[in-house]
Amino acid sequence: MVEYPDLELPDNPKLTHNITHFARALRKAGLPIGTGRVIDAIRAVEAAGFTSKADFFYTLRACFVSKPEHAVVFAQVFRLYWRDPRYMEHMMAMMLPAIRGVQEERVAQSAEKRAAEALLDGVEPDIPELADQPEEETVIEIDASATMSTEERLRTLDFEQMSTEEVAQAKRMLARLRLPVKPFASRRGMADAQGARLDARATLRAALRRGGELRRIHRQKPRPRWPNLVVICDISGSMSQYSRMVLHFLHAVANEKGAGWAKVHAFTFGTRLTNITRHLATRDVDAALAAAGKEAQDWEGGTRIGDCLHAFNRDWSRRVMGQGAVVLLITDGLDRGDAAPLEKEIERLHLSARRLIWLNPLLRWDGFAPKASGIKAMLPHVDAFRAGHSIATLEDLAQAISNADDMGEKARLMAAMKA
Repeated sequence: MVEYPDLELPDNPKLTHNITHFARALRKAGLPIGTGRVIDAIRAVEAAGFTSKADFFYTLRACFVSKPEHAVVFAQVFRLYWRDPRYMEHMMAMMLPAIRGVQEERVAQSAEKRAAEALLDGVEPDIPELADQPEEETVIEIDASATMSTEERLRTLDFEQMSTEEVAQAKRMLARLRLPVKPFASRRGMADAQGARLDARATLRAALRRGGELRRIHRQKPRPRWPNLVVICDISGSMSQYSRMVLHFLHAVANEKGAGWAKVHAFTFGTRLTNITRHLATRDVDAALAAAGKEAQDWEGGTRIGDCLHAFNRDWSRRVMGQGAVVLLITDGLDRGDAAPLEKEIERLHLSARRLIWLNPLLRWDGFAPKASGIKAMLPHVDAFRAGHSIATLEDLAQAISNADDMGEKARLMAAMKA
């Protein structure tokens, strides 16, 4: 065990207490922080000094953050605890029920609600008593028994705005979702006395067994066939939280027996393409996604959509896209590369797929417009363009897959591009 010598600290070490409480808040928010890291952080701050807020931020982050996905939570807790003088008011506003028109409407940033819950753990909000109100005021009692349930609220809540507890509950809801698909008629036939097609082979073989006597006309109908589901999921920095929730949903779809899909293939991409299909076969979702995360080394990185789609079309398209596969592309379309190669690759992917459905979490904004070059290049070559930021949007996928005429928001945005 590592032994730490006594630290030379002031007689009134308030900074030490604050760092300890800050570490406790991070642990409450989900970061794996023990006593050793707290001691390391105190020693690191002692060595680096407290002359610059930026140096203080990066010193603590180096001690407390060990995974890329923890950086966003750390930044929010740090901002609220150390940098924002009104952090308590902001956190109370996020935790208390909001009344439209009274409270300032402000959308919580990524991981901000988790930070507020961690810092307010054990703190009771100071709500004024009704006796302090003037006698002439009328007290309005609101019966909340008829309001929407927790699950109903979570259905429409943005994945990025969920707290730690809400994320866990949302994952349990996603595990119960299903994505059924209707079979389509193949060119192969199967015997059916009422079928519309003549089965000449069966008819002639039956006649040969009777010396050429033709007694019955055999008929057939098209044999139903279920398509493959191919999911290509963006795991770059701007998509990490959405990707994790979508992969939880995809794991449930892949392990649902009798859902209709012939096979489910999954790929992740950021700066490179990774096939995680075999990991989804693991029944335990946490073990499956942990193994997928180890194999995909570009989590929370940059985005090269064109290069990754080129790798998919070159190496995997013929293997997994046969027999009329349905493709789900989950990305925000913010590509750093040239738009011309991206348009070429998305067009090739569209021609290989039975249906290409694009889920983009940016559609959650009312003012979304296809202004980015990557979105402009990709939008004309998809069959449907839909949002993918909440449980409700994932539930609506069944409609988009079963209805060949469903285009989502594509028609409206294509008209906006031409205007």
